[in-house]
Amino acid sequence: MRRARRAAAALTLTIALAAVGTLTSQAQPDNDAKDFSTWAVAPQKAVTPQTDDQDAYNKAHGRPLPERELLQPALDSGLSSYKAKPKNSLHGDYQCGASDVLAALSKSWIKEFEKRYPQVHISVNPPYAGSLGALELVKGNLDCVFVSRELKPTDIEGFHDAFGYDPLSVPISGGSYRHFGFLDSVGIIVNKDNPVDKLSFDQLDAAFSTTRNRGGSPAVTWGDLGATGEWADKPVHIVGLQPWNGFEEFVRQRVLNAGGKRGEWRPGAGGGSTSADPNVHWEKTVFPIAKDVKDDPYAIGYTGMAYVDQGVKVIALSERNGGTAYAPTYENVASAAYPLSRVTYFNVNKRPGKQLDPVMEELMRFILSKQGQGVVSKQQVFLPLRAQQADASKRAIGHAP
Repeated sequence: MRRARRAAAALTLTIALAAVGTLTSQAQPDNDAKDFSTWAVAPQKAVTPQTDDQDAYNKAHGRPLPERELLQPALDSGLSSYKAKPKNSLHGDYQCGASDVLAALSKSWIKEFEKRYPQVHISVNPPYAGSLGALELVKGNLDCVFVSRELKPTDIEGFHDAFGYDPLSVPISGGSYRHFGFLDSVGIIVNKDNPVDKLSFDQLDAAFSTTRNRGGSPAVTWGDLGATGEWADKPVHIVGLQPWNGFEEFVRQRVLNAGGKRGEWRPGAGGGSTSADPNVHWEKTVFPIAKDVKDDPYAIGYTGMAYVDQGVKVIALSERNGGTAYAPTYENVASAAYPLSRVTYFNVNKRPGKQLDPVMEELMRFILSKQGQGVVSKQQVFLPLRAQQADASKRAIGHAP
């Protein structure tokens, strides 16, 4: 019976994916939320925290790669091809660090780069941990760090205190779609009975934050977020993660930060606040959030797509009120249309107004090229950047697309 239920769930998911065109590389669907206003995924297999032994192994060897997704995106035809300099024009020995989930990918990039420049040697050695690498970058012990999340505010502050400016942090690949531990995309989830199908970042900021940097009024009822009828006066119950957390920082930067101002969350129970809002609850880890939302008809929360292990509704999102809303389908995440798709970063010390170290600059040019993103595609875990993303990263290091 259990096998039959799993088969039925898989068939349902396959039909849903086919309906939005993700099973054919030639499909050009209209991804506006009105075309699939109630979007759901079969609950994923529940995941559990890493054990201490697993964490130790990951720091020493890199995290073991997960099982690949069935679907893989084609490289964006707009990515530029890499044109190498003369092979003996670059030389030197460099030490870099990496998150445990980027250990393998960073070494693959470097291996391909060193084939083109045999006098360049770049080492990426353990311990593999983005937080440790960021600290070593501040100390001047590393030339670059491959990090699979946004830097902590304390990392940036420590670097700024040491050098008088912020580190250069440049996107170098997409995250994964829903691989546990590999920078999965983030979904906004509500109870399955909730009538709301899509929301904007403006609305989320009004519900989640005290700062409301996007200019909205406080959203405390579901009527404030567009619900009508019997839902209009029902309270909005917020479920999230107490700071600091990688998911929390990502949502804060994408949704709550605006106009050059850092957003602040509503104070919630579980976050150590002495003035907790009774309608806000912060969890210590991401693992229970989907269940919290499933059990509360008025809840809304954010979680990684790998952690959607309960029967909840994953809603579509737009960046502005009235904008096109995208659901977190594989296709929308892979094409970076979904606004809570994630990216990995290359972090380096670059003094403002000065040229980046020539080897580090050339490594970045390679990674952001069609050949460099082809390395990402070959690994089949992280998603290659789209051309507009790669172009933005090139501008960040001082290169015209």
